[in-house]
Amino acid sequence: MATKIRLQRGGRKGYAVYRIVIADARAPRDGRFTEKIGMYNPNTNPATVELNFDRALYWVEVGAQPTDTVRNILKREGVYMMKHLKGGVKKGAFDEAAAQAKFDAWKQTKEKGLNAVRENESKAKKEAVAKELEAEKAINEAIAKKVADKKAAAATAQAEAEAAQAAEEAAPAEA
Repeated sequence: MATKIRLQRGGRKGYAVYRIVIADARAPRDGRFTEKIGMYNPNTNPATVELNFDRALYWVEVGAQPTDTVRNILKREGVYMMKHLKGGVKKGAFDEAAAQAKFDAWKQTKEKGLNAVRENESKAKKEAVAKELEAEKAINEAIAKKVADKKAAAATAQAEAEAAQAAEEAAPAEA
């Protein structure tokens, strides 16, 4: 039986969320599967991956063939890196502790990169909100100025009308 590591679609229309599953190569995309080893959400920035690392590593070592997308996900999560390091341990290039240290260093570097992306994204959102707020304040000030000008013009017109009426009342009284 040829096993594949593939994505199984879920979520709603226009907002796909995928399960990472182990399935028979002949099974349909959303059909029967052997084991669920994770979730993949491409809608977030960066994409969110929840993976059972040990099971994924087991299935890759056993020979399950991942699809292209799943292979990229597994590489990004370090499954193939750990497989490579375990191969070095089997050949005697280094011991298990050195392999784990190399993997941990690689994982920390990867996490720093992801955190930088998240921080840049949040900073960009905050800047966009601040620009929007400044633009709204400028618009509100312009509207307030127009309203004040209208009120001043109306007050001036009313004062002129009262002065004209007082002048008309004073003119007949003199005559």
